[in-house]
Amino acid sequence: MHRPDAVHRPDAVRSRRPTGSYAPPMAADPSTPGATDASPDPSALGYEQARDELVRVVGALEAGSAPLERSLALWERGEALAARCEQLLEGAQERLDRTTASTGADEDGRPATG
Repeated sequence: MHRPDAVHRPDAVRSRRPTGSYAPPMAADPSTPGATDASPDPSALGYEQARDELVRVVGALEAGSAPLERSLALWERGEALAARCEQLLEGAQERLDRTTASTGADEDGRPATG
């Protein structure tokens, strides 16, 4: 029975790989962050660089158009970038804590009273 409200998308069916066939991994899209071996190691990035790339990676994942292997590579890159951001933020917090402790100021930079 044909349902007039049903949408038929033959282009979606044709774009999928046939089941059981082998296809080599797709080449990385160089326009996507973390797509090539030339992507910098997250440990070499500053906070703003890592954060900005992480935002782009999340956007690419949310778009949902990447094939599975590419999505996994993006996810792994995103995890590494998020860890780098957290590392840098923790380091900044430690610096603030040391500075406020040595100057006798509170976290807002005001002289501690007591």
